[in-house]
Amino acid sequence: MKLPELPDLPVRGALDHIVATLAERETAVLVAPPGTGKTTLVPLALAAGTGGRVLVAEPRRLAARAAAARMAALLGESVGETVGYSVRGDRRVGKQTRIEVVTSGLLVRRLQGDPELAGVDVVVLDECHERHLDADLLLALLLDARAGLRPDLRVLATSATVAAERLSALLGGAPVLQVQGRAYPVDLTYVAPLPRERVEAQVARATRAALTDTEGDVLVFLPGAAEIRRTTALLSDVDGVDVVPLHGRLSAAGQDTALRSGSRRRVVLSTAVAESSLTVPGVRAVVDSGLARVPRIDRGRGLSGLATVRVSAAVAEQRAGRAGREAPGRVWRCWPEHEHSTLPAYPEPEIRTADLTRLALELACWGTADGHGLAWWDAPPPGGLAAGREVLRALGAVDDDGAVTDRGRRIARIGLHPRLARALLDGAPVVGARAAAEVVTVLDDDTLVSGVDLAAGLRVLRRERPARWQREVERLARLVDPSDGADDPAFVVALAHPERLARRRSAGSASYLMVGGTAVTLPPGSGLGDAEWLAVGVATRDPGRSDGWIRLAAVADEQLARRAASNLLTTAEEVDWIDGEVVARRIERLGAIVLSEKRIRNPDRQLLSAAVHRGLSSAGLGLLRWDADALALRQRLEFLHRTLGSPWPAVDDESLLAAADTWLGPELATARSRADLARIDGGQALRRLLPWPDATRMDELAPERLAVPSGSRPRLDYSTDPPVLAVKVQEVFGWTEAPRLADGRVPIVLHLLSPAQRPVAVTADLASFWHTGWPQVRADLRGRYPKHAWPEDPTTVPAHRGTARNATGRPRS
Repeated sequence: MKLPELPDLPVRGALDHIVATLAERETAVLVAPPGTGKTTLVPLALAAGTGGRVLVAEPRRLAARAAAARMAALLGESVGETVGYSVRGDRRVGKQTRIEVVTSGLLVRRLQGDPELAGVDVVVLDECHERHLDADLLLALLLDARAGLRPDLRVLATSATVAAERLSALLGGAPVLQVQGRAYPVDLTYVAPLPRERVEAQVARATRAALTDTEGDVLVFLPGAAEIRRTTALLSDVDGVDVVPLHGRLSAAGQDTALRSGSRRRVVLSTAVAESSLTVPGVRAVVDSGLARVPRIDRGRGLSGLATVRVSAAVAEQRAGRAGREAPGRVWRCWPEHEHSTLPAYPEPEIRTADLTRLALELACWGTADGHGLAWWDAPPPGGLAAGREVLRALGAVDDDGAVTDRGRRIARIGLHPRLARALLDGAPVVGARAAAEVVTVLDDDTLVSGVDLAAGLRVLRRERPARWQREVERLARLVDPSDGADDPAFVVALAHPERLARRRSAGSASYLMVGGTAVTLPPGSGLGDAEWLAVGVATRDPGRSDGWIRLAAVADEQLARRAASNLLTTAEEVDWIDGEVVARRIERLGAIVLSEKRIRNPDRQLLSAAVHRGLSSAGLGLLRWDADALALRQRLEFLHRTLGSPWPAVDDESLLAAADTWLGPELATARSRADLARIDGGQALRRLLPWPDATRMDELAPERLAVPSGSRPRLDYSTDPPVLAVKVQEVFGWTEAPRLADGRVPIVLHLLSPAQRPVAVTADLASFWHTGWPQVRADLRGRYPKHAWPEDPTTVPAHRGTARNATGRPRS
């Protein structure tokens, strides 16, 4: 293959060095910013220097098609001759093809079928820094194949950002080659949002400023197709400018339009696809929303899809660089300048946050279900991988040991998410091959339809027959046995997502409960009426909300739900504590949805006991009858446990509930309601916990009442720590110190009272009180209570209860 005269791009001068280094070392890392020509010139040079084929792996279909078209144009040929491409549902290659550009996911499938990659000399992994899930998996599998089967396979990894060290290590210490970009200066302007301004309005405002203040085309970065549509509407009144969308879900013709210069000035509204790999000609200004849409999985609610996140600083820099490709440019960033320093440094790898079901299937097909033994940039998180394997087991794609089954290999060959592949395989015999393929195509790309009603969207697609939809439907229909059946989109949706079958929560409500347990809401104007059952194809959840929103669904019914999700049907006796009584029912459920229930008379005794325990735990021990003596006993036991420990039992709520069968056993066995529990004497039951023979000393260690010098026996208060004895001060005359509890370990606290039962002193050191505190108490109270004794030295005076006699026995004067 002879190279033509190549365009004067920065990488051109380094091509010979790149080819020679790869020939000598077999692996290399090329770091070069967007616009240097690495995606198109390097594969041409590699093909010219080798006799085999060159595969170029791109993370996106749009980039794959565009790169192939650009290389073919440089050779003066059509795509499919020397340069071709293969993406899902679209392949243009010929017998003479030397360079084939493929998506990362498609190359994973090809590698599974041919681990040696027969006839391939070089694989170029383009834009590794983007960290797409398929690209990370492809890198790991390629390295494994190279280590065991193809040590001569040359691998070149390219990156637009500095990810070189890690890539070099993964590739066995590969040399790192750097090419500097030819960048023009770029002027930055930060555009803070106005109060309550939506991102589309903010972006449209910045775009108008860019059109006024610059010449040339304006490239606008938005998170998704919906924002592109809304921004297009906001710019519809701009004269003399073509507003052109660019995203991965456009038709090939629509994408080609955005990648060609127009006859008029253009505003290209693009998703992240234009960050790298692609060159949008004529751009002099960039407007960056600062947002991107990335895969996210909400395992707790059974929802997966795309989430809108802030871009990283590296991505913001890369987007800005698009304005300085051909001349000095300007960039409008739609966030306050002070927020720029808070952006994450790099985008988070998809492998950390995305649904890993498909990755788990590919690993099982490769023969390493857990991914051990592979060299990962970032290893898949164990929790996400385990969740993916659980889904695969439910689909019959892997066995209990995680090994792939024949059905699993067939699912993998379809090239869709395993859930969608299952819906195609199992739905086709029921609804027909084409009808199943139509529904699955929409579930895989819900931008094909507008609105929530899937059936209505399918009618529009069948009438208009857009090429992109038609091509994928035909591809999928060929993968299953031809068959006819009833058109039932809800059944196919339910096969893909049985946990998203949903039933209305109440008559007239827009709220539905899904089989998986998540509540979802049907938006107004959905066109689905007041359907009792829905098969939900797409549901999302806004940050901060517990409920999700239904984005795409089809009307279903209970019979369909039972048939499509039969493995989720359960019937069980359930005994619960409901509103203060035990309720026993036989309940049939479809996941979280109750289909039917019937009261039963003689439920299992263990279930009854468990329900009463739950009732007692939820309402608390206050349900029992606790008189003053019972409360006092519990407090004394708590004191002894706190002070002496074993064998004295813990009697806090948690401990008593845990030991309920021990001390409440007989009464609890017959309780069926709150009223039954209220009749249980807590004190009498509590005595079952007394430790014998130690309990014989309970009145000695923690007496309920304590004899004082006057002959009275006031009650000790064990509700405080240490316990308290409240007694009139005259009743403890003669005591030099108060008794101690628990074999002398704990002093009591005396609350000394006046003749009117009011506290006059609190002390745990009676001797000190008589010496230092008593004189003041005596001075304050002797005049107020003259009939009571107020001796100077209380330790020498007999204690008494009523009015006093003096030390000689005569009434006090």
